[in-house]
Amino acid sequence: MNSHLRRSFALAGVAALLSLSACGTDDDAADTEANDDVAAEGNGDVVAVTESSLGEILVDGDGMTLYLFTVDEPGVSNCDEDCLEVWPPMEGEPEAGSGVNADLLGSTEHDDGTVQATYGDWPLYYYAGDAAPGDLDGQGLNDVWFVLDADGNAVEGTPADDAEDADDDDDDGGSVY
Repeated sequence: MNSHLRRSFALAGVAALLSLSACGTDDDAADTEANDDVAAEGNGDVVAVTESSLGEILVDGDGMTLYLFTVDEPGVSNCDEDCLEVWPPMEGEPEAGSGVNADLLGSTEHDDGTVQATYGDWPLYYYAGDAAPGDLDGQGLNDVWFVLDADGNAVEGTPADDAEDADDDDDDGGSVY
């Protein structure tokens, strides 16, 4: 089996599992252990800018990619409990790292008292499918999850290294999530 086909099967499996509990669905299934690992890895104190295949984007102090949810309102998270299992918030009061406009940093408080970092009034999230610094696996999911640029705008492009799979379809034209 060639490496492209193996990669396609692996991505399809991961996407199928994660999409069961992603925002926009009512399913409760989620791999909370993996989500806890992502949240534990994140450095909730620092927001920085790094270069990626999408251009300059926001990351935390450990280099983990940060995302916005276009369904959110300024300073208000609309990601519910099931959603937060797949898209854990960047918690705490953020500090400006390299390339960040400190005036765009802020925070919002959830009903449960959790403080979530914001940038340009967008609540910031991690994606449970991103396993390592620089991963962009949440980019464009469900057409509502996007990385942010240094100005706090959604970057709606497709990562260059995944350009051949940009249609999110398997080889038979079916959706992989």
